[in-house]
Amino acid sequence: MIIELGEKVLNGGEITKAEAEQLINVSDSDTMLLLAMADKIRDKFNGPAVDCCAIINARSGRCSENCKFCAQSAHYHTGVKEYPLLSEDEMVAAAKKAKAAGAVRFSIVTSGRGQSEEADFELICATLKRIKQEVGIEVCCSLGLLTLEQAYKLKEAGATRFHSNIETAPSYFPKLCTTHNYQDKMGAIHNAKQAGLRVCSGGIFGLGETPEQRVEMAFELKRLEIDSIPLNMLNPIPGTPFEHNKPLTPLEILRTFAVFRFVLPHALIRTAGGREVNLRDLQCLALNGGLNGIMVGGYLTTGGRSPEMDKKMIRDLGRTVTQPVLN
Repeated sequence: MIIELGEKVLNGGEITKAEAEQLINVSDSDTMLLLAMADKIRDKFNGPAVDCCAIINARSGRCSENCKFCAQSAHYHTGVKEYPLLSEDEMVAAAKKAKAAGAVRFSIVTSGRGQSEEADFELICATLKRIKQEVGIEVCCSLGLLTLEQAYKLKEAGATRFHSNIETAPSYFPKLCTTHNYQDKMGAIHNAKQAGLRVCSGGIFGLGETPEQRVEMAFELKRLEIDSIPLNMLNPIPGTPFEHNKPLTPLEILRTFAVFRFVLPHALIRTAGGREVNLRDLQCLALNGGLNGIMVGGYLTTGGRSPEMDKKMIRDLGRTVTQPVLN
C-alpha cells in the first residue's frame, strides 16, 4: 500500500484523505518504508536543496490571545521574558547573525493579536527594508492578524512572505483558542495573498489532536494552496493549559511529516520548533523522510541546537542548501 500510493504521487497523481489516513496509521515497523517513499517524492519534485530560515522574537509576551500552547499569552503565568519591540539596529544585527548561521530567510515575529501600534508597524517596515538592503537575506514576518493595508505596506517594504499558522485542523481549532477564531486566521491569509505576499502557514503537533486531524490539516493547507509549511512539535510550557500534554513519539512525528509530503508533493515543508526535544537522535530522518527545510538557531521562547550541527547534518545527508531570492 505504501509503495503503491508513493508511485501514484510520483506519477503525478494525488492521494485521497482516506488514503492519507491509512498512511499516517501504519505500524512502527513500516515507518521507514513510508519515510523512504516520502523522500523519493521530495527528491523528484523539489530536488536535494534544504531551505534554512531563522526568526527573531521581536516583541515578547503580554499577548491578549489565549492560545493554550503559548508561553507568551498574558492569560497564563509562564515566566516568559517580556519586552517591547526591539530596536531597528537589534533586529538588523540578528539578521546578520542568522545569515552567518546559514539562513537564507529571516523573519520578524511579534507577540500580540496584531499590529495596533502604528509606530511599531512603521519601525518593522523600515527594518525589513534595511535587512534586505544591508544583509542580503530574504525577509518575512509573522505579525498576527494582518489588515489588507498592512499587507500592502509589508510588500512595499520588501517582504516576500507573511507567516500565519493555521495551527491545527479546522475541526480542532476551537479547542486551542477562543479570543480569535479560524475565520480570523483565514482573513489574515487572504489579505497577505491579495497584497502579493507568499504565505507561510503550518501548525503544531501534539496539541491533543488525532492523527486523522493531522491529515485534515494537511488537506486544508492544500486547499489554501500554501507552498511553505513549518511543522512544529509541542514543547509543553509550564503554566499553560497544555503543560501536561503527552509527547508524541519520534516515529509518530516522522509518519506525520511523511504524510504531509504525500499530500503536498511540491511544497517547502520544514521542521521547526520542538524538533530537538521531540525527535532527539532521529532529527536527520525528518530531512531523509520527505522534508526540505529546517528552522535554525532557536525559536520564539525556546533555544535550538547549534547551527553548525545542522549544517553538518545537511552535508552528511548529501544535501545542498537553497540561496536567497532577493528580487
